[in-house]
Amino acid sequence: MHMRHIYWIIFLTVLISCKSKQQADLIVFNATVYTVDSAFSTAEALAIKDGKILAVGKTTDLLAQYDAKEKKDAQGKFIYPGLIDAHAHFFRYGMGLRTANLVGTASWDDILKKLQAYAADNPEGWIIGRGWDQNDWPVKEFPTNNQLNTLFPDRPVLLGRIDGHAAIANRKALELAGLRAGITLTGGTVEVKQGKLTGILIDNAIDLVREKVPAPTPEQIAKGVLQGQQYCFEVGLTTVDDCGLDHEEVTFIDSLQRAGSLKMRVYAMLSDAKKNYDFIFAKGKIKTDRLNVRSFKVYADGALGSRGACLLAPYNDRPDWKGFLLSNPAHFDSVANLLFQKEYQMCTHAIGDSGNRTILNIYGKYLTGKNDLRWRIEHAQVINKNDFNLFGQYSIIPSVQPTHATSDMYWAGDRLGAERVKDAYAFNDLLKQNGWIPLGTDFPVEDISPFKTFYAAVVRKDAKGWPEGGYQMENALTRENTLRGMTIWAAKSNFEEKEKGSLEPGKLADFIIIDKDLLKAPEAELLHVQVLSTFIQGEKVFEK
Repeated sequence: MHMRHIYWIIFLTVLISCKSKQQADLIVFNATVYTVDSAFSTAEALAIKDGKILAVGKTTDLLAQYDAKEKKDAQGKFIYPGLIDAHAHFFRYGMGLRTANLVGTASWDDILKKLQAYAADNPEGWIIGRGWDQNDWPVKEFPTNNQLNTLFPDRPVLLGRIDGHAAIANRKALELAGLRAGITLTGGTVEVKQGKLTGILIDNAIDLVREKVPAPTPEQIAKGVLQGQQYCFEVGLTTVDDCGLDHEEVTFIDSLQRAGSLKMRVYAMLSDAKKNYDFIFAKGKIKTDRLNVRSFKVYADGALGSRGACLLAPYNDRPDWKGFLLSNPAHFDSVANLLFQKEYQMCTHAIGDSGNRTILNIYGKYLTGKNDLRWRIEHAQVINKNDFNLFGQYSIIPSVQPTHATSDMYWAGDRLGAERVKDAYAFNDLLKQNGWIPLGTDFPVEDISPFKTFYAAVVRKDAKGWPEGGYQMENALTRENTLRGMTIWAAKSNFEEKEKGSLEPGKLADFIIIDKDLLKAPEAELLHVQVLSTFIQGEKVFEK
């Protein structure tokens, strides 16, 4: 045969084989892919088209079957579904990036120095900060505002505690809010010592000052939200559950998503307020590719660290005090009744065993037994041993944040006592109730990194490896269940498990490439995982 004929045959063979290949937009190959499907199977490659997963399989098979405009060699790294934070405060986090960061401060003096530096860089208006925790200081007591009054006599100051359930305000801020000694309110306290305001505000009292803070401009809001998005992508988050937004904030998020600048997917819980009920009931549930609004966030009680959590028996370290509910039980009942009738999801913050019991029983009144309404209790932190079964009995979903256990373990026993603390941060006991559990960070209350969530759930130690055997390890989660809790189970808690949470054909191409194997890496390496790339809908939104 003439050489020219041979070349034509080779050319036509290549042409036909190219034509017979299916076209994809992107193929990522040479990886360990954890699909988190029902069999928890692994693969080597993904093919993606039109923002969805086309195929998952072996590298050789996918490269033989598909051709793509873009091919990415993952060089043996590890691919997971895009991580979902089932409980966060994304919008507030973005807003907080404009304020004084007090996380990790070692003392009240440390805070005062930071505020002076912040005030020098921001010479006008209110001084707002957040993130202090008196439990991290040598003197583990709430400060007073005396030094704030001296340093900032003419500028109002409001500094939120790490959990958002306590704050300290200076005299100028208290005056602007019209607060004085002797004021009482439901679900909050204004601390008074020797007839004078100390500046400490607990729970609902904070709002009396916060409502006097001037609102940021739309430009400032957009800048904060987009900066927050970037930090989320850097740690592998592709969906965040934003717990407690007003409808105006949801509308703003929607506008940024429609403009194409906000690519983050948001499961938005509206705050428990009349204007938000009126808005969503008139409009109906909202569902786009990036936004899902079908739930409400309600607050039962405060936090354990500020002794605002509502307990059945007094605090171990304050025998005259049980904490409090933030509203009357009749209010929670009326909300449950309304949301049950309107077929919306109810998600209630409950920390103390009394707060949890109150909400579990109110939920049970409407849910009456097994169901698929997926009503959630956010935190489910301290549960009376007689109440765990109510989660399973009424199909109530405990939505927990594992880093709370490792943040609180140093002092939780002081608050609760040796016996009661055994039923706190009981993630494995809660998992057994329904066979699944969504996990989150609660950022900015805790660190934004979901890998710290993974470490806290599995290892239950701090970054220094304390305590040696792990904290209450009977309630640690397996690595497999922890990954499920950050992907498919988090998606399920949002009614989104058919579109995301695992890497399967037909689902959204939200995935991350990281440098370590979460299922096999040594304990100590889990805190040092690096995200190499983050993809949303097949689009690369972050690369290291």
